[in-house]
Amino acid sequence: MDLGESLEQAVIREVREETGLDVAEPRLVDVVDDVSLDEKGAVKYHFVIVDYVVKVVRGVPKAASDAEELEWVPFSEVEEYDLTRSFRAFFKRNRRKLEHH
Repeated sequence: MDLGESLEQAVIREVREETGLDVAEPRLVDVVDDVSLDEKGAVKYHFVIVDYVVKVVRGVPKAASDAEELEWVPFSEVEEYDLTRSFRAFFKRNRRKLEHH
């Protein structure tokens, strides 16, 4: 997020920067804590991930320079991919909600 930017503004900007898509109407889906521990059990990282669903307005999906590719995946195939632990948990918890958007 940029200083003074709302979460919704950040979602719209980040999606444009990361995918080339213009989106609108960001709606909050879930907030996820992701805590990683080191070998001694101390907290190494603690991320708070705020997940939104958006409406694509225009654009052609294109991966940003920090990603190899960008791909639309059918809901029935999502869990076949190599997902992060936090995304897999998020997807399982919110699948029904996401399918109806």
